[in-house]
Amino acid sequence: MKFGVVTFPGSNGDYDSYTAAKFVLGKETVFLWHKSASLEGADVIILPGGFSYGDYLRSGAIARFSPIMKSVIAFAQSGGIVIGFCNGFQVLMESGLLPGALMRNSHLRFRHRFVYLKTENHNTPFTNMIPEGKTIKVPIAHGDGNFYNFQADVDELEKNSKVIFRYSDMNGKITNEANPNGSLNNIAGISNREGNVLGMMPHPERAVESILGSDDGLLVFDSMVNYLVNKPAKSA
Repeated sequence: MKFGVVTFPGSNGDYDSYTAAKFVLGKETVFLWHKSASLEGADVIILPGGFSYGDYLRSGAIARFSPIMKSVIAFAQSGGIVIGFCNGFQVLMESGLLPGALMRNSHLRFRHRFVYLKTENHNTPFTNMIPEGKTIKVPIAHGDGNFYNFQADVDELEKNSKVIFRYSDMNGKITNEANPNGSLNNIAGISNREGNVLGMMPHPERAVESILGSDDGLLVFDSMVNYLVNKPAKSA
């Protein structure tokens, strides 16, 4: 099993993702340079956090046109597993792989702290190893994490169980106080209709060892491994 971590100019979470996959999970992991078109046979593609291209136009807007993204989009459309953390979530939206937009935090401040997430759908490639009823503690670090979409589109996400993570208190209660950025419906992470692409503002890759303050984020990585190991082989 092989993880590929995309690196854009301005990425700062690529080494966190690489370390989580290679040294904590113990899986083969490679960096994928933004100017390359090759995914090097990776089974999972990670779009990391940071400030791709300096966020000079709009978060993720320039990264969407990187040569590597043509390959990532094709990989996702063929059913490949793709996950984006923070800026990676923004890139996924700009690329059209996920619906909606991420605006400035409602309080207009950069927020960097631990949050709790309630898992709303455990039957996904990204959450199947998260125990029912467990809230996971992971950090956030963003100024543009306020999820928005038209109400009809949000209703569609909710109806189809594509809201995967929601900001909550430590007991899983969804409250305004637990929402760090003003996201509609406390949404912290969503998947595409097919379920193979996930975007989330929090950083599970920065919570994979207890020394970091939490190792709950490792459950997201374990879920991807479990999914791929047990995925039925395609018939010829």
